[in-house]
Amino acid sequence: MRPLLGCLVLAALLWPCLACPRPCSCSTKKNGRLLAECAYRELRAVPRGLSPNVTILTLSANRLGHLGHTSLADVPELQSLWLGYNHIAAVEPGTFSALLQLRNLDLSHNRLADFPWQDLRNLSALQILKLSDNRLAALPRGALRGLRELRSLWLNDNQLATLARGTFEGLPALAQLQLFHNPFNCSCKLFWLKEWAEGTSVVLSRAGSTLCAAPARLRGRPVTDIPAGLCVAPEAQLTYLSGPADAARGDGLTLSLHCSVAGSPPPEIHWQIQTSGGRVDIRGPTVARDGGAKVGRERFLAFKNGTMAIPNFGKEDEGTYTCLAVNDVGIRDVSVNVALAGSGNPAEELPRDDPHAGHPGGHSCAKGDELDAHPGMGDKLVIVYHVPREARSGAGAAWPQIPVGILLPLGLLLRW
Repeated sequence: MRPLLGCLVLAALLWPCLACPRPCSCSTKKNGRLLAECAYRELRAVPRGLSPNVTILTLSANRLGHLGHTSLADVPELQSLWLGYNHIAAVEPGTFSALLQLRNLDLSHNRLADFPWQDLRNLSALQILKLSDNRLAALPRGALRGLRELRSLWLNDNQLATLARGTFEGLPALAQLQLFHNPFNCSCKLFWLKEWAEGTSVVLSRAGSTLCAAPARLRGRPVTDIPAGLCVAPEAQLTYLSGPADAARGDGLTLSLHCSVAGSPPPEIHWQIQTSGGRVDIRGPTVARDGGAKVGRERFLAFKNGTMAIPNFGKEDEGTYTCLAVNDVGIRDVSVNVALAGSGNPAEELPRDDPHAGHPGGHSCAKGDELDAHPGMGDKLVIVYHVPREARSGAGAAWPQIPVGILLPLGLLLRW
C-alpha cells in the first residue's frame, strides 16, 4: 500500500511539469529541456494547458492564422519557438515580449504583412530570427536595435523595396543575413547597403540573387553592384554677400548668405539658425515664386537658389548660420558665425564679397544622423559693420563703392 501511495504522491508532484495538451506530445531532452511537439496537427490555435516548463515548442505546419497577445502566456520559459509553414497573417503586439529567454524564433512561410517589432526590444537573448517568405513591405528604423546576440537573420522572399540606413548596425554577433528575392528599389536611399556589404564580415547569403527591381536601368542587377557614380554624397560651400539695403527699409541692413551645393541626386538645401532667441529650422524655400515670403517666414528669407537674406539685420540676429546639403546619400553642413560690430569703418579697403568665407570642409554625416548647430561652432566669423546714414553722406566721394553693410572675414581681424 505504501509503495502505491508513494507513486501517487510522486505523480502528483510531477504532473505540473509533464502537463501536455492532447494534440501534442511532450518529452524531456537529454539537456533537461522540455519539448512540446505540436507540429502537423491541423491546429488553428495554440493549445492551452502547456506546461510552464516547456522550453521548446514546435507548432510548424499547422493552420494557425492569428496569434493573440495571450497565445503564449502558458510558456514563459520558451527558448525555441517554431511557427513556420502556417497561415499566420496577424500577430498582436505583446505576443512575444514576455519570452525573455527566447533564442530561436521561426515565423517563415506565413502571411505576415506586419510584425510587432516593438516586442523585439525585450528579446535580448535572441540568436535566430526567421521572417522569410512572408509579405513584409517595411522594416522600421531601429527595429533590430538591442539584439546583440542575433546571429542569423532571414528576411528573404518578402516585399521589401528599401531599408533604412543603419538597419544592421548594433548587431555585433550577426554572421548570416538573407535578403534575396525582395523587390528592392535601388535608388540612392539604398546605396548605403552596398557600402555596408562591402565593409562587413557578415555573410550576405545568395548576394547574387539580391537584385534590384527598380529603377528600370538597374533592374536585375545585384544590389551590391549599384554604380558608385550614381550616388555622390553632397558638398556645400557657404559665401556671404553684402549690399545696400532697400531705401524703403530706411537705415536697415540686409545680410545675405549663399550656399552652393553639389552631389547626386541634387541636394536639397536646409538652414539651421541659432541665435540668442533660440533655434530656427528652415527646410526648403520660404520665398514663393512670385517673390513673396510665406506667412510667418518674413524674418529669414530662404530662396530656392540657396540664398538666405535677413532684412534689417540687428543684434538679435547674431549667431550661427548653418547650411545643410541633404540628399539620399548623406548630409553635409557648413556654418558661419555672424556678429554685429556697431558703426564705423574698420579699414580703408574692405572686400564687398569673400568667396572663401565658407569652405567645402564642413561636417559630413550619414543620412538620418541628427545634426545640431550651436553658437560658436561655425567655420568662419563674419563681422557685420553697420555704417550710419550720416557717416555715408559725409564720406562723399571717398567711399563711392562701400556698401551700407560690410562683411569682414575673420582673417582680416585675427590669424585664422
